[in-house]
Amino acid sequence: MTRRWGRHGGIYLLGYLFLLPAAAVYLVFVLYPLARSVQLSLTDWDGARPVATFVGLANYARLLHDGLFWRALGHNFVWVGLGSAVALTLSLLLALLVWNKPQGFTVFRTVYFMPQILPAVIVGIVWSWIYHPTFGILNRGLDALGLHTWAKGWLGDPGTALYAVLAASIWATVGLAFVLFSAALQGVDTELLDAAQVDGANTWQRVRHVLVPQLANAVTLVAVLLLVHGFQAFDHVWIMTRGGPDDSTQLLATYTYQKAFMDNEVGYGSTLSLVLTAICLATAVITVRARERERA
Repeated sequence: MTRRWGRHGGIYLLGYLFLLPAAAVYLVFVLYPLARSVQLSLTDWDGARPVATFVGLANYARLLHDGLFWRALGHNFVWVGLGSAVALTLSLLLALLVWNKPQGFTVFRTVYFMPQILPAVIVGIVWSWIYHPTFGILNRGLDALGLHTWAKGWLGDPGTALYAVLAASIWATVGLAFVLFSAALQGVDTELLDAAQVDGANTWQRVRHVLVPQLANAVTLVAVLLLVHGFQAFDHVWIMTRGGPDDSTQLLATYTYQKAFMDNEVGYGSTLSLVLTAICLATAVITVRARERERA
């Protein structure tokens, strides 16, 4: 080992030097904030006092009995389950529609991806206008179709607010998944699809048993991104409803922000943020392991 290091020591040292900037950035912007959050989660601090009071695991015990935390977690599961499934399916269908690059392909690709590059503030404001109970285009469209009884204040009704904001979020996130699937489709072996068709497989069977397995890596990547994004969802909810009405759109991220920066409970907010981090990490690991087990 010493002889090998002596022969290639210069190359190894150069490699470590190239890694130093990335390692420094990771240390400063990831590891240090994570360690600081762990420290703060063990304290009772309002963000203003010069000294934080050490309380041990009291914040974690409080979390177990916090009804609003469990309600926000339930909303997150609805958001992640329904939102990820709809976004993944819709983006794959859109990618399949333009797979053969029909006339106007560039226009379609631009239109599908455009919501992804719009700032979250713009998306939230535009969709708030769409849902406006008086002049919103959604209620006006329902009135024009004779479905005036369906018109309502979508963001003001606790029964529909969560799904209304989720629809806006799906619209804004489909673009990235669409681009990833479009790129993955370029590597699909079409001869296998033709062979399956010759063998009598219908469209669904060709997609399910021939096409999707070839897109396994892309499906895993998109699923992980959507799931993690779902648990981290904050911007559209905060812009459109701020967790209301009656906490019906409260998610873990919005609840964490509210506790840490509005209620000045930084210690408890740090605890919530760590729980959210653990859930995101566990979700990503479980999804990847499940896909690997299925492929094996």
